Amino acid sequence: MAIAFPVERTLTQIDHLRLTRLLRQQPEHGGARAMRELLECSDLVPSSAVDPTTVTMYSQVLLDDGTHAPSKLTVCYPEHAEPGAGFVSVLSPVGTSVLGLRVGETARWRTPTGQEGAARIAAVLFQPEASGDYEP
Repeated sequence: MAIAFPVERTLTQIDHLRLTRLLRQQPEHGGARAMRELLECSDLVPSSAVDPTTVTMYSQVLLDDGTHAPSKLTVCYPEHAEPGAGFVSVLSPVGTSVLGLRVGETARWRTPTGQEGAARIAAVLFQPEASGDYEP
C-alpha cells in the first residue's frame, strides 16, 4: 500500500542526505518505505534557510491531538529513540508524519496495527537550525 503525503514537506539538505544514508542500512519495512516516499517528494532547503517553524531532525515539538494535554516529543534517529523520554524515531509512524511539517499543520499516521492517529503541530519548542546548529 502506498502512503500519500498530502501536505508539502520541507527537509534540510543535510537531513535528506543523512536519512538517505540511514535507509541504505534499513531492511524494507513500513517505516523505511514511508520515509523513502517522504524523501522523494519533499522540498529541500539549506539548513540556514529552513523556516524556524518547520520540524527538522532533533526538533522538539508540541503535538495537540485535541483530546489530551499536548505532548512533547523530539524527532531523532533510531539509535537515539527512547519513546518513554519523548525521543521518537524518525522511522516510526509518528516520527515520519511530523518531519518536514510546520506549526499549525496536522500530522497523520497509522500504527503497524492499523490504528490511525493525528495531531496538530502546536509549536516547535526547539529546532537545531534556528539556534545556529548547521552541522554537516
